[in-house]
Amino acid sequence: MAQIMATEAAQIPVLDFCKGGVGLEQEGSERWKEMSRKVRKACENHGCFLLMYGELIPMSLRDEMLMATKALFDLPEDIKQKHRSSKPYCSYSGNCSVIPLSQSFGINDTTNLNAAQAFTNLMWPQGNPRFCETINSMSSKMLELNFIVLRMILESFGIEKYYDSQVANTANVFRLMKYKVPPNDDAAIGLVPHTDKNILTLLFQNDVQGLEVLTKEGNWVQVEIPEGSFVVMVGDALKAWSNGRLYAARHRVTMRGDKERYSAGLFLLPKEEMVIEVPQEFIDKDHPLLYRPFKYADYLTYFVSNVSDDALEIYAGV
Repeated sequence: MAQIMATEAAQIPVLDFCKGGVGLEQEGSERWKEMSRKVRKACENHGCFLLMYGELIPMSLRDEMLMATKALFDLPEDIKQKHRSSKPYCSYSGNCSVIPLSQSFGINDTTNLNAAQAFTNLMWPQGNPRFCETINSMSSKMLELNFIVLRMILESFGIEKYYDSQVANTANVFRLMKYKVPPNDDAAIGLVPHTDKNILTLLFQNDVQGLEVLTKEGNWVQVEIPEGSFVVMVGDALKAWSNGRLYAARHRVTMRGDKERYSAGLFLLPKEEMVIEVPQEFIDKDHPLLYRPFKYADYLTYFVSNVSDDALEIYAGV
């Protein structure tokens, strides 16, 4: 047990997007610019941050999504197994010997009502309109928030001209996750250490903690996630595109206690055919080119077949 315990609380930045009136209507204001700088600094130094967004994404919707997630995982195993995809991380995953406490669904494009309806009909052939509405609404609001963070990052670097093309070349996957109670009251790994492979991830959870982040100094620290907040994670695709300016934080889930953990994440990712290529603005004498251009789908295929901590550097490093 000792080898998986975090030894300290993480000093991950907590950024309140509503404090001082920061919001979509405030874009371009001094407060917006100040928050953009804080977002960039957090992504550079930590690879993640905690985001408070108040009632712009109501607690009632988050609670409804968590209840819907529990109802989904309570379905019979043979029903859950029907959700399959040829794309990595876009199927139902359960009963894995490597992470026996974890179950997950990866669902493509739930921000599209037709896609949300198709998944709902697969799980509930008799219909479940409330689930469909909840998953569509929650993922859509989380996608919008992902785009706000992305815009802030680009504006802080002074390269907002890339925003529209970045957004046009993105897809999204909504991942729903359940972590079981560990046996024998011992701490146990719920999700193995990894970096996300996408652009940005936005996560929220129930009241069961467990997320741990590996700091740049090499220490595992537990992230205490306040109620109503989201976790924003930088992924490998954004790290590579920014020429390593942004840090993709390695993280894991460690389960303790006697309550199940439920979480939901909106994963913003490049479209499969998109080529990740470092813009010239990120290359200078102090920042030589670190990553060659590569197609995102090819990198993902490589990683699935060659899982390693430094997959990005091995595959795309100059």
